[in-house]
Amino acid sequence: MKKSNGAWTYFGADAAYHLQKAEAADHLVNIWGADHAGTVKRIQAAVTALTDGRVDLDVKIVQMVKLLRAGEPIKMSKRSGNFVTLADVVEEVGKDVVRFMMLTKRADTPLEFDFAKVVEASKDNPVFYVQYAHARIASLQRKAADVGVSLETAADMTMLDAEELGLVKLMAQFPRTVEAAALAHEPHRIAFYLNDLASAFHSLWNRGNDDPARRFLVADRPDLTRARLELARGVARIIRSGLALMGVEAAEEMR
Repeated sequence: MKKSNGAWTYFGADAAYHLQKAEAADHLVNIWGADHAGTVKRIQAAVTALTDGRVDLDVKIVQMVKLLRAGEPIKMSKRSGNFVTLADVVEEVGKDVVRFMMLTKRADTPLEFDFAKVVEASKDNPVFYVQYAHARIASLQRKAADVGVSLETAADMTMLDAEELGLVKLMAQFPRTVEAAALAHEPHRIAFYLNDLASAFHSLWNRGNDDPARRFLVADRPDLTRARLELARGVARIIRSGLALMGVEAAEEMR
């Protein structure tokens, strides 16, 4: 770990750094760039040796993020001082968009971040798609009183049909999804799940466009409306919880 002249190598400094962290933890997670992939096994072996196997180290290798604007790469150059910082990205599109988009890919998968796409109001934009589902449900709850439905009255969930119960089954997978994401150190699993949940909710919403009786708010069926609203409220709670884990706020309405 030392050079012939007595100076510490980079590896020596890395080993000391991880040993210091290991003194207050039983598991370490580090995030490295792809150019450091070749040293993972070596530093993991050092941590195992220095802690007598008490502490294990999980190294996540991350790939580069390519910035685009309407499909065109943004040219950057350190030499000319032309580059885009993370602060610049956050200032333009907001922290919630940046966080969610960064977590829609595995750490070891390259990410293309298109400034135009991430603010696009379409189902191809996962940030919008998930936030829109939550905003729709918030709107439903505000309109519930207009059709004479009290959200304080217990709902009869047996009134839900097969497709609606399918959404309930998907909702039930949330705790296991969070646990799996935590154990594997793969937060993108939560982003994938929220996108699937939002898609299932939007599907239920859209069927009411063709058949008014299948809408969430049915004026002459307060009992059925109450059950569907309770279902929607459950979806909203999961979306809020999942987004909170990602450090993202849930939208109450879309601009």
